[in-house]
Amino acid sequence: MDVQSYMHGVGRAARAASRELARADTAAKNGALEAMAAAIERDRARLLAANAEDVAEAKRKGLEPALVDRLGLTEKGVASMAQGLREIAQLPDPIGEISDMAYRPSGIQVGRMRVPLGVIGIIYEARPNVTADAAGLCLKSGNAAILRGGSEAIRCNQAIAACVREGLEAAGLPEAAVQVIETTDRAAVGELITMRDYVDVIVPRGGKGLIERISAESRIPVIKHLDGVCHVYIDDRADLDKAIRIADNAKTQRYGTCNTMETLLVHVTIASRALPLLAQIYREKGVELRGCERARAIVDIMKPATEEDWYAEYLAPILAVRVVDDLDAAIEHITVYGSQHTDAIVTEDYTRARRFLREVDSSSVMVNASTRFADGFEYGLGAEIGISTDKLHARGPVGLDGLTSLKYIVLGDGQIRT
Repeated sequence: MDVQSYMHGVGRAARAASRELARADTAAKNGALEAMAAAIERDRARLLAANAEDVAEAKRKGLEPALVDRLGLTEKGVASMAQGLREIAQLPDPIGEISDMAYRPSGIQVGRMRVPLGVIGIIYEARPNVTADAAGLCLKSGNAAILRGGSEAIRCNQAIAACVREGLEAAGLPEAAVQVIETTDRAAVGELITMRDYVDVIVPRGGKGLIERISAESRIPVIKHLDGVCHVYIDDRADLDKAIRIADNAKTQRYGTCNTMETLLVHVTIASRALPLLAQIYREKGVELRGCERARAIVDIMKPATEEDWYAEYLAPILAVRVVDDLDAAIEHITVYGSQHTDAIVTEDYTRARRFLREVDSSSVMVNASTRFADGFEYGLGAEIGISTDKLHARGPVGLDGLTSLKYIVLGDGQIRT
């Protein structure tokens, strides 16, 4: 295959499709989403069989356990993909929404209209559900999508792509509105991230190496996050039962996700009560603990934490633990070592909770809740295209609004400027 010619053909088709999608009505987009969901449910067995082949191949190649975990698809996962598409269909259509209309002294009205970004290129590893989520979100927000999944998920991604194409055809929308790249040649990524004439934004989803490469080499704006170094801080005014539940769930509900807690911070005056209880839970679940000197003085089974541990995104049953003097020390630690992804405080002190919300500069900041809630489904977005820790355009879970832009509109009745 001539990868350059192939990718530029994909880009031209996507650009043409984006113009049709920008004027597609809500009923057509929702009809396509419903048809995609029905096709996925009907083809459940085929999707699972394709995924099983992908997983078996990944294990034979010795891929990292965290990646294999993200690659796996269950019957529940297939049902969730279909449900996610239906939830997107139920969300209000943002395209064409007009806001902030106001009269100016000249008599004109000035406001803003929400519009699609155009063509979105999404590069991702493992997680075959991204194929359905990304297709649905881009479609509903009026954008054409070019999806380049990892070679480890090629069989399942192509099976899902067939369901997506069926949905588009059923609704009378262009098949090129969602294209899943068919080649596993890595040169396709290099082409995609430089096709400025055809692609308006790039969204990478995957490991740090992938995202760093895309960020460094892309000639197109990128919506991204590099690391998910997420913290839970247990304040001395925390409800201990809440703190135990939250710290347990934030780490052990799932290990290989970007919103999993990687560092636990505990106020010095509650540490002697909280840490032994949590250490027992973590020990039973096979979580390795790496602690500071004060934490190890309370729980002696902890290994010594190094400076690198405070920066680490383990994506594994490993947890760094630090005892801190107060809220200021906790915020300072998060500022120095965090990745601006998701951080939580457990406290019954309203003033401290407000300070944490205001002063922790992350894309999601929580009070008395597990960091595992930081995703599109839990935020009511129907699904997400990814998490953004950038500060321009989109931040946090990126749903429909994050895939749109605003333009100014002016309504007049013959006014001229004097």
